[in-house]
Amino acid sequence: MTQIAPLHADTDHNQAIETILNSLDVLVYVSDLNTYDLLYLNSYGASVWGDAKGKKCYQVLQSAQNSPCQFCTNPKLVDSDGNPTGVHVWEFQNTQNGRWYQCRDQAIHWTDGRLVRIEIATDITERKQMEQALIEAKSTAERLAHTDELTQLYNRRAFFNLGRQIAQQAQQPLSFIMFDIDHFKRINDHWGHAIGDAALIHIARLTQTKLSSSDILARLGGEEFGLILPNTHHEQAWQVAEAIRHGFDTQPLHLDGHSIRCTASFGISSIILPKINHLDEAQTLLESLFNNADQAMMQAKRAGRNQVCHAA
Repeated sequence: MTQIAPLHADTDHNQAIETILNSLDVLVYVSDLNTYDLLYLNSYGASVWGDAKGKKCYQVLQSAQNSPCQFCTNPKLVDSDGNPTGVHVWEFQNTQNGRWYQCRDQAIHWTDGRLVRIEIATDITERKQMEQALIEAKSTAERLAHTDELTQLYNRRAFFNLGRQIAQQAQQPLSFIMFDIDHFKRINDHWGHAIGDAALIHIARLTQTKLSSSDILARLGGEEFGLILPNTHHEQAWQVAEAIRHGFDTQPLHLDGHSIRCTASFGISSIILPKINHLDEAQTLLESLFNNADQAMMQAKRAGRNQVCHAA
């Protein structure tokens, strides 16, 4: 077993501690708790932040800082009687080099008896970058799970999820609009699927210009789209549907020297929302509105297309 020889002289003891602290790849510094004077900075700290002699901690460790930092943890290191409270652990991004550090701060009594702050700060930049990448990946996955890839509208799942939330607003009018692009197969067959995709995007963008910020537009699949209009009576929904239909009819898609006219058939279903006690009730109500609007849309198709019909 290896024995560690005891240190008999204070100088040997101090040199050993100095050697240990200067061998660490973390920042270790000590500053006066009241004056902020830097009393000690290890070799790692000096290599990153430079000479500390005769300077305050905030002058050395932060960028363009001429007064104590707003985020300084000194007040958290002592209680109301001025007694040390123990270790305080926190994370921050350094203003001088932009890197992230996990800091362990503590108030202790210095060799002359005054209270000082000792901080041990470990560079955690790579970990923070990984955490941020995971957050962004999660956000992207959640967005894609609720977004139609082609049109960037909501997809069918998001359409019904949001619908369930809105359906719980009792005594509010709610309208559904379903519409389907007329003879879309002919567009794909004649012009190709790339043009067909462009037509779907064209339809999505035109529709968005007719909506308010609270309206929910989704591509439900293929050439079928759905609209949820919160706090919207039947007459208002009819006006919205007619405005969209007219926009399709009068603003063709211009692409590669061609002009492609897309029309659509619309169905409307409206209700004054009852009080919803359970999510199952909201789901049943949504399915009823959806089916009624879908039936009205089919009626518009049977009646010759490029028109709006409402549920019976």
